[in-house]
Amino acid sequence: MKLSKSMEDYLEAVYVIAKNKKVVRVKDVGAFLKVRNPSVIKAMRGLEDNGLVRHEHYGYIELTPAGKEYAQSVYERHVLIMSFFTKILKVPLNIAEEDACIIEHYLHKVTMSRLRHFMKYIVEETDFSSEQFERYYEEGQFE
Repeated sequence: MKLSKSMEDYLEAVYVIAKNKKVVRVKDVGAFLKVRNPSVIKAMRGLEDNGLVRHEHYGYIELTPAGKEYAQSVYERHVLIMSFFTKILKVPLNIAEEDACIIEHYLHKVTMSRLRHFMKYIVEETDFSSEQFERYYEEGQFE
């Protein structure tokens, strides 16, 4: 199953909130995504129809096992892209967050796999230092 970017954002929001709080409510998701509660309710109905969440009317939102697996996948893509942008490219956190939110939905699984392996290689197998890149950037070699 492939969800729209918007639906993946809602699913990821429930996952992230659930990691930090015991329960997830519509208002939590709305605040997290900066959307109104009726939009959250509509999205939760769609996710429920796809078997990814359970949501009682005026109740808590809970990920199903399939929903948790899907949301975790989206979240891991987000974290990997953020890590690449901030640690390797030295992109400011707010820009990296914005770009990761966009890109995480569109990269092919092969590209994500290669990025994952690249990050592992850079971190574990090389003497790459972000300070070297930062000097390179400061010297005007990189725009």
